Amino acid sequence: MSIMGTRVVRTEDPQFLSRGATYTDDLIDERLTGALHLTLVRSPLAHARITAIDVEEARKAPGVAAVITGADIDLPAALLFPGADKNMVRSWLAADKVRFVGEPVVAVLTEEAYQGQDAADLVEIDYDPLPAVIDLRAAATDEVLLFEDAGTNTSNGMGLDDAFDENFFDGCDVVVTKEIVNQRVAAASLETRAASAVWGGDGRLTLWCSTQAAQGAKAEVAGWLGVEADLVHVITPDVGGGFGAKIGADPEFAVVAWLAKHTGRPVRWNETRSENMTGMVQGRAQLQTFTIGGTKDGKVLAYRLDVLQDAGAYPRLGAVLPMFTRMMAPGVYDIPKVESRARILVTNTTSIAAYRGAGRPEATAAIERAMDMFALEIGMDAAEVRRRNLIQPDQFPFTTKGGAPYDSGEYEKALDMVLEASGYTGLRAEQKRRREAGEVVQLGIGVSVFVEITGGGAFSEDASVQVHPDGTVTVLTGTSPHGQGHATAWAMLANEHLGIPIDKITVKHGDTDLIPRGSGTMGSRSLQTGGVAVYKAAGELVELAKQRAADLLEANVDDLEVVEGRVGVKGTDKGVTLAELAGKEELKVDSVFDSGAPTFPFGAHVAVVELDTESGKAVVDKIITVDDAGPVLNPLLCEGQRHGGIAQGISQALLEEVVYDEDGNPLTATFADYGFPSAAELPSFTLLDMATPTHLNPLGVKGIGEAGTIGATPAVQSAVVDAVSHLGVRHIDMPASPLRVWEAIEAARSEGGAPIDTARSTS
Repeated sequence: MSIMGTRVVRTEDPQFLSRGATYTDDLIDERLTGALHLTLVRSPLAHARITAIDVEEARKAPGVAAVITGADIDLPAALLFPGADKNMVRSWLAADKVRFVGEPVVAVLTEEAYQGQDAADLVEIDYDPLPAVIDLRAAATDEVLLFEDAGTNTSNGMGLDDAFDENFFDGCDVVVTKEIVNQRVAAASLETRAASAVWGGDGRLTLWCSTQAAQGAKAEVAGWLGVEADLVHVITPDVGGGFGAKIGADPEFAVVAWLAKHTGRPVRWNETRSENMTGMVQGRAQLQTFTIGGTKDGKVLAYRLDVLQDAGAYPRLGAVLPMFTRMMAPGVYDIPKVESRARILVTNTTSIAAYRGAGRPEATAAIERAMDMFALEIGMDAAEVRRRNLIQPDQFPFTTKGGAPYDSGEYEKALDMVLEASGYTGLRAEQKRRREAGEVVQLGIGVSVFVEITGGGAFSEDASVQVHPDGTVTVLTGTSPHGQGHATAWAMLANEHLGIPIDKITVKHGDTDLIPRGSGTMGSRSLQTGGVAVYKAAGELVELAKQRAADLLEANVDDLEVVEGRVGVKGTDKGVTLAELAGKEELKVDSVFDSGAPTFPFGAHVAVVELDTESGKAVVDKIITVDDAGPVLNPLLCEGQRHGGIAQGISQALLEEVVYDEDGNPLTATFADYGFPSAAELPSFTLLDMATPTHLNPLGVKGIGEAGTIGATPAVQSAVVDAVSHLGVRHIDMPASPLRVWEAIEAARSEGGAPIDTARSTS
């Protein structure tokens, strides 16, 4: 009987629920004995010149071993993300100028962690304040420059050299243009960033760090330090969440490593939550202008998307995220004409990088709002407008006008499933009744249909499977779990071929000496690359075992089969166990799987909100979802990924926003100010099952880690707007807070019900 598709309980959980996880800050390793503790003195200003730094009093403080400024660090490599303006370089520690609140300026090393902040408070830094640039429109004017040598605040652009076609919307009966905000959000992972470093007598660095990609972190840190990659050994302990913000290495990791070499002692660093909320990369932060045109009978003929992307103070991964936004701009729709462009700008804020979906949710949010506003303009039901424009199953494989090669999909089927399960017709009838009765609490119904790209840019992954003489199995994988359940899933995949119980299968990851090659975990790639690599390796090991057993059993390979860890001759009791074969000769297979292309999972969501028109508060009453990622390996793990994604989607739509004042001071630097929900604020989720396989891997699987977020966010936002659309409200930017909704209602009432919206400039 196959284990595939069964609800296997996570094998990781007993340890997490009893002893607890071992995060980087929890490490007990003899190599870290006597480690110094790093405290960073960070800038309190968003934009200023540094005129003087006095560290003498700090050096005299109890427990201080060293105080280091930017002038002391002699690392050879510059901190510059590929593709960004070469003048927009970040210093390891700011020496001449600071460009965001929280930028590291001075490093304080103490014998005990508790001594660090007291010593850091004694560092005196003189700043000459400069005007802060927070708003993207202001940044685009270049009136105040973050990098004078660059001569511009534009880091890079995509499609900027091609002028938009003036006749693009010719032939359209209706054209709608709207500027919307996809607001900046924080990853807010359970574990903040952390690193520990020690240099051995052999000249090698061992670096423990919280990352989603150990091998990628190794390459980055080695490059920054200017040493051969073989001299860097990265170990990733348990990781308490990442959501994209922990892809690869952080500059602080290189600083920790350099300090360890400089002092000749191990160094440990673990940031506080407030440091994390101002220093760790953040997500989204796009100002989007869409224009959609079509016929009065609901056919969309042309779509344009113009993006301003906030890169933060120093361009990192945010400098390339609009590439995915442009690629996925048309979403699930067969639109004859699509054009887009993006300008990436620096501002005096925390740098932007990946966050659950990384550029794809932004594309979906734009096209789904466009569909809603187009539907309102022509007076057609929002679901029906979507249906009339969906790519049909017989069109796959389908290359969009954004250049994305969609592999497979049944978008209309997904839409029909959520509409039926939600009782859509009945919901519209109840909405009509409440509107006619003028009830205080109105009903809002939001629909979204989405597609995303998974595994993009990292199609290959390594794995090895080894059977030991005691009958246990070790699986080595290049993927790196931070909550997904890889230990369980990869053991299931090995079990499928080997027949050895999963409690005898150990999955190891995140050690670059043990696993030198790997791409890590990001972009919903793990199962379709890393998992398939494990499945492939286990299958190849079975074939190897059969070859060896054939000689031992004096049988033909074609007459052998592997059942429950034993190679036997079909129809007889003659056989040998895999463990016995391993006792005679190492039984191990290294394998690589390369899909050669990304996959495109898809789905549809219906969100229903109850909105109090007197207070503006919206509560999600129910959300019904299809998240089709192909065949499901373990429904328990898949549902967990869907639940987490949906929760984050709802949270962005209603609650989450990183906010700065006009001087660049962060107003959401603690969990007291940054809102996100607990389970108590969320409804039960209705998860509908649908599986459309891909041809790109033998399991037919696609990514599931980000799907829920991509579908839920626009569905909930649309539901909020829908609840008050009869009052004349046409758009409300996220997060749809009670105040923002109330202001939209009041503005509509003051205009006598004329169509209005609450679009705003980014901040």
